[in-house]
Amino acid sequence: MATVSRNNYSMIVLNKFYSTSYISTKIYNAVKNDLVGYEVANLQEGQRLDQISGQIYGSSDYWWVISAASGIGWGLQVPAGTVIKIPSNLDEVLSIL
Repeated sequence: MATVSRNNYSMIVLNKFYSTSYISTKIYNAVKNDLVGYEVANLQEGQRLDQISGQIYGSSDYWWVISAASGIGWGLQVPAGTVIKIPSNLDEVLSIL
């Protein structure tokens, strides 16, 4: 699995620097064009993207993948009822970057 970290302006993926808007757009478009598999879910009251990331990917650090795929920005706390798209395979997502 790739090492991924995030700061306010850029991300490091496989030792390459990317802006967060570049990454977010790439992931969103890949999901929109069915280039990566994903599941659709409705957020329940009290759920957060980092919690879902921990359940799906084994690490809460990848919440931003769900956020980018869903086109909802960089917020961890998203209102209940929000429809989110959860990429099925994290390696598949990281390979498009």
